[in-house]
Amino acid sequence: MDQIKAGQGFIAALDQSGGSTPKALRLYGVEEDSYSGDAEMYDLIHAMRSRIAQAPAFTGDKVVGAILFEMTMDREIGGKPTATYMWDERGVVPFLKVDKGLTDEENGVQLMKPMPDLDALCTRAVKAGVFGTKMRSVINAANAEGIKDIVAQQIAVGKQIIGHGLVPILEPEVNISIADKAAAEDLLLAELKAQLDTLSDDQTVMLKLTLPETPNHYKALVDHPRVASVVALSGGYSRAEANARLSKNTGMIASFSRALTEGLSAQQTDAEFNATISDTIDSIYQASIAG
Repeated sequence: MDQIKAGQGFIAALDQSGGSTPKALRLYGVEEDSYSGDAEMYDLIHAMRSRIAQAPAFTGDKVVGAILFEMTMDREIGGKPTATYMWDERGVVPFLKVDKGLTDEENGVQLMKPMPDLDALCTRAVKAGVFGTKMRSVINAANAEGIKDIVAQQIAVGKQIIGHGLVPILEPEVNISIADKAAAEDLLLAELKAQLDTLSDDQTVMLKLTLPETPNHYKALVDHPRVASVVALSGGYSRAEANARLSKNTGMIASFSRALTEGLSAQQTDAEFNATISDTIDSIYQASIAG
């Protein structure tokens, strides 16, 4: 918790799931015709994640946390369970993606699908040495009713997760391509402030938010007593654009996925790969501490 609250670095998002894994592998230089079936696909994405986690630059000095996919938590890196490896060997705080995807859009938003096995998953996560969780829903329009629903769902599930002793990252993502993005961010800020106030003094959450149109738009959330940290998602922005936006937001740190793996390739030698990830980590770290 001290490391997360200090925010001297960023959170690596290594939680690509079934739907986004083929794209992540393709960007990594692994085409779909080079593997057959989900088992081989997940072996390849785990190999990519392991390569990142074992890179010399991937340590708690600049990477304060990492978000893991459920299968990643259940596997090993360097001969140790992944969450244990992250903390014991790299000094990186492990989180677990717990959502099961999105519902169809209604009132301009996509809520999270039901998670009937959430309590069992949280129990497994605690046993595995995981510190917190992450769950994503998406805002596609500045619709007050929809945004109220999305925040209410995030808070309610967050409280369930807190009951297991875990720290939930609430991620109500605002789609970067919508015309009314700034208006949606105004509604989201007001709703988050209102619903965070329903948390008791012993309930702490984190927030993962789209980089806003107005710098420091979410500063009140950064300073909120129930919020341990506010992290930013890259949301489709290039790493350069995401870093530039992030550096203008005081107290927000990065939690990038695609922008973290940009430029990495399965065809690179270890020396080339390690040099690329080192430069990437340094650039995201600098943008995270700039504010």
